[in-house]
Amino acid sequence: MQSLLVQNHCDKIPWQTKYPFIRPSSSFSSPSPSPSPPSSSAKSIPSNGGGKKEEYDYIVVGGGSAGCPLAATLSQNYRVLLLERGGVPFANRNVSFLSNFHLTLADTSDSSASQYFVSNDGVFNARARVLGGGTSINAGFYTRASTSYVKSVGWDAKLVNESYPWVEKQIVHEPVFEPWQRAVRDGLLDVGVSPNNGFTYDHLYGTKVGGTIFDKYGRRHTAAELLSSANPQNLDVLIHARVQKVTFDTNGKKPRAIGVVFKDENGDLHEAFISRKRGSEVIVTSGAIGSPQLLLLSGIGPKDDLEKLNISVVHDNEFVGKNMSDNPMNAIYVPFNRPVKQSLIETVGITKMGVFIEASSGYGQSSDSIHCHHGITSAEIGQLSTIPPKKRTKEAIELYKRNKKDIPHEAFHGGFILEKIGYPKSKGELKLINTNVDNNPSVVFNYFSHPDDLRSCVHGVRMMEKLVRSKPFLNFTQCDNETVNKLLNMSVTANVNLIPRHTNDTESLEQFCKDTVITIWHYHGGCHVGKVVNNDYEVMGVHRLRVIDGSTFEQSPGTNPQATVMMIGRYMGVKILRERLRKEGS
Repeated sequence: MQSLLVQNHCDKIPWQTKYPFIRPSSSFSSPSPSPSPPSSSAKSIPSNGGGKKEEYDYIVVGGGSAGCPLAATLSQNYRVLLLERGGVPFANRNVSFLSNFHLTLADTSDSSASQYFVSNDGVFNARARVLGGGTSINAGFYTRASTSYVKSVGWDAKLVNESYPWVEKQIVHEPVFEPWQRAVRDGLLDVGVSPNNGFTYDHLYGTKVGGTIFDKYGRRHTAAELLSSANPQNLDVLIHARVQKVTFDTNGKKPRAIGVVFKDENGDLHEAFISRKRGSEVIVTSGAIGSPQLLLLSGIGPKDDLEKLNISVVHDNEFVGKNMSDNPMNAIYVPFNRPVKQSLIETVGITKMGVFIEASSGYGQSSDSIHCHHGITSAEIGQLSTIPPKKRTKEAIELYKRNKKDIPHEAFHGGFILEKIGYPKSKGELKLINTNVDNNPSVVFNYFSHPDDLRSCVHGVRMMEKLVRSKPFLNFTQCDNETVNKLLNMSVTANVNLIPRHTNDTESLEQFCKDTVITIWHYHGGCHVGKVVNNDYEVMGVHRLRVIDGSTFEQSPGTNPQATVMMIGRYMGVKILRERLRKEGS
């Protein structure tokens, strides 16, 4: 196992020393079950093979943004097994440093910390495959959900306001406010996105600077670091543990989760069990793609769909995987007249139209970037592209790469202005393609199928155009005419856009929105409260199984969800502990 150091810039501690409870999944001691398809074990109680098996109070499936704080919290009083399908972020320089942000997303290998997928809409996307989940591969922006959001979902506001700071004190920082981000802030205020709310974690109308999980040295701090708050005597974390399914005892009135089957890094099968003690549970925290996928593979979902794949039905629920949403994003590339320092999201404009405006800078400045593409973060498949999503083929990417070589190097000194639809009404769904958990399921988000989303996008693009033309931007955007003209002239063949022309033409802007839609990776839903889980995130129709992550969200919280996903892990951990300890003490 690699041994990159965990650093606070001054101290250097091998991660294995700081997190001694993290180990390879092949080291798990329980005997392996007999290989069997998902259809055969849903109605049987797995054998322990005659050997002594360790039982856990909680098995948490998915060591991501919610799973890490949840496992750390539960371990204070109970034995917890946390299973993560990927490796550790500490040993991966592409994950650890802001300067390498795009490289993880560009890596489409099986060992990458991100697993890319293409939705049926034709939009390239990614899901995390590493301890820390989305916090290990995202742009790092940290901002809380609004007070109205917390109230609408029925959370305990006092506990919410205790859970956010628990996260913030450990891994969140005030950003180094770069000149480009300062221009974005001043430009947003100039075009009327006011007031200036300064630096704050809170979700407030106007313009603000939010937190970041990158420190002042550009080093990422992920949800995996929240595991340092765990009781190390009570926690086992297995990496490269690919959970195949949740197992059930179906002999009672309701199926009861009793454990999970997982494959280790060598492909060998293992089975882990929860205790029979009251309160022990399997908790799925595998994200908005992984959680509904695992429920389906475990026999919980639409009966007809499951039977088509020969999966025995544990509980027929038509809503698993339904009403998936992704927040559509559209971007404008702004060439600068000089190089600028790299920055990810630091400033956001929160409009009352439900549109959020953000910005990044400093990518594509090297000569190498003009000749290469960088996966789903690159111009070839979205950010500079005017190719409609379903036409973003490998051939189109290759054509773009050839044409890009003729664009002036200076054109790639620049940044992106991004507009995101905060509360999309367009809905999609997730379905299994096969029973291999390592494969991506079929996902469609149906971007802009609801007319309100298209209206919001048009509003956002017009806001971006005003921002580019605002006074604070002039010092950055005064490119010489030859460069600008070359960009515009090549827009058809090279698929580079500076600003959509015809911004007074709503119909043209609607087409621009459809043709340039990309993702900001804030997809959610598929295990909605009231449909798949109850208000305590217990899976309806079965015992001892919960889902706690973004798959339960009706809307994405705040401008960027990672703060709230980590918060809900801590929040629910505390709630579960309090309730169980109360019952045991009574």
